[in-house]
Amino acid sequence: MNDAPLTSATLANPVEPAERLPLGALLALATAGFITVLTEAMPAGLLPQMSTGLDVSQALIGQLVTLYAIGSMLAAIPLTIATRGWRRRPLLLSAIGGFAIANSITALSEWYWLTLIARFIAGVFAGLLWALLAGYASRMVAPHLQGRAITVAMLGAPLALSLGIPAGTLLGTMVGWRLSFAIMSAMTVLLVIWVRWQVPDFAGERAGKRLPLRQVFTLPGVRSVLFVTLSYVVAHNLLYTYIAPFLEPSGLGAEIDRVLLVFGLASVLSLWIVASLIDRWLRELVLISTTLFLLSAIALALWREIPGVVYAATAVWGLAFGAMPSLLQTASAKTAKDAADTAQSMLVTLWNVGIAGGGLAGGLLLANPGVSAFPWIVAGLLILTLWATANARQHGFPRAE
Repeated sequence: MNDAPLTSATLANPVEPAERLPLGALLALATAGFITVLTEAMPAGLLPQMSTGLDVSQALIGQLVTLYAIGSMLAAIPLTIATRGWRRRPLLLSAIGGFAIANSITALSEWYWLTLIARFIAGVFAGLLWALLAGYASRMVAPHLQGRAITVAMLGAPLALSLGIPAGTLLGTMVGWRLSFAIMSAMTVLLVIWVRWQVPDFAGERAGKRLPLRQVFTLPGVRSVLFVTLSYVVAHNLLYTYIAPFLEPSGLGAEIDRVLLVFGLASVLSLWIVASLIDRWLRELVLISTTLFLLSAIALALWREIPGVVYAATAVWGLAFGAMPSLLQTASAKTAKDAADTAQSMLVTLWNVGIAGGGLAGGLLLANPGVSAFPWIVAGLLILTLWATANARQHGFPRAE
C-alpha cells in the first residue's frame, strides 16, 4: 500500500504531520459533523411542532429534509472543485459559519418558503463540509495514523444519530423548535472559535497540480470505492428508512425508538473497535462490515417476527454500519492522495444519491412486494458490495502489506 502523505506534493503544507493524534483539532471536526447531521435530521423529530408553527402539513415539513439532501448532493462536487485553491481553515470556517446563518434563519422564519431556502443553503454547506473533513483530518497526522484520525473526525455522525437526534427532539418538545434551532446556531458559533483556536491551517492545491474531475474519477481504485459506497448506502437506507413498517410483524412498531437506540449505540461501539485497526486492516474491515450486515439482513429475512432476533440483528447491523463511513472515507483519501478532497466530494454526492435511492426504491417496493422482500434485496446489494471490494485488491481496498 502506498501511504505517501496526502499533502507532500500539492498542498504546500507548512504544518508537519503529527506522530500523535491531535485530539482537540479532530474533536472539533467531529463536532462539525455532529452539528451537520443534527441540522439535517432535526425536522424529522419535530414534524408536529414545525407543522403547526409554519402552518403547513407534516408532509411539507418532511421536504425540509429532502431539500437539505438535494443541496448537499448538488453542491459537493462543484463547490469543492471551485475552492480547491483556497486555504483550508478559512474554507472550513466558512462552511461551519453557513450553518449558523441557515439555522438562525430557520429559527426566525415565519414563512415556509424562506425556511425551505434556508434548509437548501444548509445542505449546500453540508456538502462542502463533508467533502473537507476526511482530507483535513488525514493532513494533520503521519500516514500511519490517517485512518485513525478520520475515524475520530467521523465520530460526530453516529453520536448525532444515536444520541443527538433523540436529545434534540426532546429539547424541541420542551422549549420549542425555534429555540432548538437557535441553540444549534449558538453551538456553531462556539465551534467556529474552537476551530480557529485548535485546527491548523493548510494551503490549497496549487493551480498547476489540480487534477480535472474526470481524471480523479479514473484514478486506479477510485471507482471501486465509489461503487462500494453507493451499493452499501442504498442497502442501508432501503432498510433504515422503512424500519417502522418493517417492525410491525414482530410487534415492535411501538418500540422503534429503542430499536434505533440499539442501532446507534452499536454504531458508536463499532467506531471505537475499528479506530485502532483501520490503518492496518482497512480492506479486511470493509469485508467484515459488509459480511456482518449481510448476515443481519438474512436473519431479518428469515426470523423478523421474533423480537429477540430483530434486536440482535439490529445490533449487528449497527456494529457493521457504524465505522463504514470512516472506512470508505479513508479508502477514498488514501486512494486519491493529493486529489483527496475532489474524491471525497464525489463520495459525498454518491452517499446522498444512495440515501435518496434507498428511500425511493423502498417507497416503490413498499406496496408490492412489501417490506418482507426488503432484507433479500439488501442482501443482494451487499453481495455486490463484497464482490467489488474483493476485486479491488490492488487499488481501492488493497491488501495490507
